Amino acid sequence: MIRCSDVHKTYSIGDRSVHALRGLSAEISTGGFDAIMGRSGSGKSTLLHLLGAMDTPDSGTIEIGGQRIDSFSEKEATRFRRRGIGIVFQAFNLVPTMTAEENVQLPGLLGGDDPKFLRERSRELLERLGLIERASHRPEALSGGEQQRVAIARSLLYRPPVLLADEPTGNLDSRSAAMVWTLLREIASEQDITVLMVTHEPEAASYCRRVFVVGDGVVRGIIESEAEGGLDAGGVATRAQRLLGEAE
Repeated sequence: MIRCSDVHKTYSIGDRSVHALRGLSAEISTGGFDAIMGRSGSGKSTLLHLLGAMDTPDSGTIEIGGQRIDSFSEKEATRFRRRGIGIVFQAFNLVPTMTAEENVQLPGLLGGDDPKFLRERSRELLERLGLIERASHRPEALSGGEQQRVAIARSLLYRPPVLLADEPTGNLDSRSAAMVWTLLREIASEQDITVLMVTHEPEAASYCRRVFVVGDGVVRGIIESEAEGGLDAGGVATRAQRLLGEAE
């Protein structure tokens, strides 16, 4: 489903260059809940932005579902982000003047889609995420965990084959965070989509099928579980440290 080959990305900050990705290559198969894990500055968030067509690499190729996305025009990238992929951020990015249901419908409202479809699909998603009774509430009346679930529902509006989550629980308490990790794992299993989460937390990564450990702009190794959610936080932390330590 996702294939990155020799991807490079450099940013200019003032008078210096930051090499965020240094020939990163990875293959992520269809379906399942996987993580990209690394220290601050490892390149993990840069990779997620490239996979979401929010930026383009300097060189290398990126394919999602057999489609090259690394050289999209801005119009093509916008279309891809709207219908071809779901993206969830640490900040919930909900419109404060809109209800939960309207926030879920927002991509379709902006695109002028059929109101009947948007109404039925948004309520279906809110029901699945346990929020149907909160459909008419605005963000200020929702907890952090509820707001993030609304954001997840919005990202699933068009049934994308891939859902990207960038530190999705960074603003949540531990109980709400665990609920979101469990939900993402269930979504990947039930809907047979690829959920790829960027995180620096071993506990978050322990909910995943595989953990791609990134350091200095490349994949240093992969931590795999024999069963979905079969990893443990301590084991993930130890193995990640070993992979990163061996590379230094």
